[in-house]
Amino acid sequence: MTMTQPGVDDKTRSTGPDPRAGTQPDATLPQATEPDAALAAACLFHGLADSSRVAILRHLLVGEHNVRRLTEHLGLAQSTVSSHLACLRDCGLVTSRPVGRSSVFSVTEPLLVTSLFAAAERVLAATGDAVVLCPETGSAATR
Repeated sequence: MTMTQPGVDDKTRSTGPDPRAGTQPDATLPQATEPDAALAAACLFHGLADSSRVAILRHLLVGEHNVRRLTEHLGLAQSTVSSHLACLRDCGLVTSRPVGRSSVFSVTEPLLVTSLFAAAERVLAATGDAVVLCPETGSAATR
């Protein structure tokens, strides 16, 4: 007899290995459907779709920074940096902690974000940076 979590049926339970942990998943946890997973991935990439947010993340991979230091290093307005940090925090990519009268920000999962950037660089190298020329999303696209 298999014990399951109340409210979780056979259609939503995971049956395969969990690639994040390298072990079998808890059979009682709901598994995301393919459309849900695609939407989550699209939301992640949308959160990274601004070059300023990518620059902020790359800078935070070096170490914690407050808004003032980020504005100095990146040459962006304080309101712009704050807005992008709020987006990255809402996406779960950065976290903050109070230090005195300000907050310092850091990447929530630095190893995963570093791996993501490395994978993106490999894709860009393999495609010859064709994405930059894409009429829909490239640098010449009108927004």
